[in-house]
Amino acid sequence: MSTNGKPKFSMYWAASCGGCEISVLNIHEKILEVDANFEVVFWPVVMDSKYKDLEAMEDNSILLTLFNGGIRNDENEEIARLLRKKTQIMVAFGSCATEGGIPGLGNLGTMKSIFDTAYFGVSTENPEQIYPKTSFESQFGQLHLPKMYPVLRTLDQVVPVDYFMPGCPPEPHQIGAVIDLVIQVLNGKAELPPKGSVIGAGTSTVCDECKRTRTEKKIKKFMRIQDVERIDPEICLFDQGIPCNGPATSSGCDARCPAVGAQCIGCYGPAGGVIDYGARLMSAFASVIDSNDPDEIESILESIPDPAGQFYRFNLAKSLLRSSKYAWKGE
Repeated sequence: MSTNGKPKFSMYWAASCGGCEISVLNIHEKILEVDANFEVVFWPVVMDSKYKDLEAMEDNSILLTLFNGGIRNDENEEIARLLRKKTQIMVAFGSCATEGGIPGLGNLGTMKSIFDTAYFGVSTENPEQIYPKTSFESQFGQLHLPKMYPVLRTLDQVVPVDYFMPGCPPEPHQIGAVIDLVIQVLNGKAELPPKGSVIGAGTSTVCDECKRTRTEKKIKKFMRIQDVERIDPEICLFDQGIPCNGPATSSGCDARCPAVGAQCIGCYGPAGGVIDYGARLMSAFASVIDSNDPDEIESILESIPDPAGQFYRFNLAKSLLRSSKYAWKGE
């Protein structure tokens, strides 16, 4: 407890984009309940938080930490371990922390290829050919940057995690529901779910939440959604040849993307019982192919424009594949 009697709360971002912080703000007036029931002691994106202040806190003095972002460098890992030491309930918050997220796709390449693209690619003006270093002697003294790791890891691949809350970012109504639950627990009106549980998500798939009609139609080609002349607002996008990840993705978002004519991209992670998200999707895609001819089947599959992004956009780091072989070797 803090000096004012409130339990302590913290939130941290590692290898992430900041969208998870925005999603917390999107709970609107419910954020006042966070202030009413917790003392925010560490949240670098919204307050002046110093690592030395976190280090000085007693172990297990923070009741709840929402940790978003994957672990891509030594600073990410250092703070993850420090927060785990100081926190009673550690929540992997959002796709990057739970599954690796889009940054996890970097595991398909080497660290050198990532740096070369960032600093020497066509979109970067770098006439001095500056390449990042972990330390640099400047006129102001020695400057330090975190050391990048060969691969991105999920939070639970680094420290024990109590709960997993998926989403890119998590939906505000789901965040609100979790906040309500924690407040009820604090007031003795509810109990926390078993450790290791997925919270803030449904128990079925996006398809189960989707109001579009499934016709079990077989297809001859997958198409980018922008290449479809007319999208039927009532019929399943998958049945219209649009690669939709709804069959393998956890419910909890109210199927917001398909509802407005955009395919599900899988940000809520694998549905319950799905061991490998990409493998489950491949099975779903194969089930709608209208051909028994090997060459034609190969042609249909080749119409999927970005297989890695389609099947493992948010979860490569947590998948059975995890990453390319050379990335694991640290090359």
